[in-house]
Amino acid sequence: MKDIKVAVKDLSIYYGPNHALKHINMEIPEKKVTAFIGPSGCGKSTFLRALNRMNDLIENARVEGQVLIDDVDIYQRNIDVVNLRKKVGMIFQKSNPFAKSIYENVAYGPRINGIREKTRLDEIVETSLKNAAIWDEVKDRLDNSALSLSGGQQQRICIARTLAINPDIILMDEPASALDPISTAKIEELIHELKKYYTIIIVTHNMQQAARTSDITAFFYLGELVEMDKTRTIFTNPSKKQTEDYISGRFG
Repeated sequence: MKDIKVAVKDLSIYYGPNHALKHINMEIPEKKVTAFIGPSGCGKSTFLRALNRMNDLIENARVEGQVLIDDVDIYQRNIDVVNLRKKVGMIFQKSNPFAKSIYENVAYGPRINGIREKTRLDEIVETSLKNAAIWDEVKDRLDNSALSLSGGQQQRICIARTLAINPDIILMDEPASALDPISTAKIEELIHELKKYYTIIIVTHNMQQAARTSDITAFFYLGELVEMDKTRTIFTNPSKKQTEDYISGRFG
């Protein structure tokens, strides 16, 4: 199907003897927001990291099964992992801007990819900051340190930095969990805008956030995918009792 961006087939992940993710099968649609919910330690962040091979950086991690992005298995031997991570950008729970100016944070990726021309970099920086809904707040202080910004602004700078390398897919691991309600609302509005252009996959502990921002929701428990469906269905009429118990607060 042309509107399936990511297809996961029988994916298992082990950390040493610990079987962290068990035989996951999933299809993630293009240009939608897919949310992963479930209690802490259920495997949702491990699964997110499998989509751009971040688990490669963890000692003793072992992956079985397939992850196909645009019908290409990203775990094939000949895959260029650097290119993969350009295509599949990642926003972390804690905003992590570099100790550089706002401008240099956003220009960093394009520079690494060989873009040197000042007018081109200026264009990319402005477009990325506008698309991350922070241009108006920072346009007059691009030479200031990104670390001088508030937490919510720093997170949007990190999103701009990801957009600057022109990804297809954006992974977000609890992107608003460290933010105040106003900053969280801005990030959620931004996610809604960005899905017009990108496939977005978000891990969240906040079920209201999943309900507000996502089109599809997947519920994980103890390393297994319990259920995945349209978000409205998951929250109003889930097919599994386990999902209903989690969403209604009876466990987890």
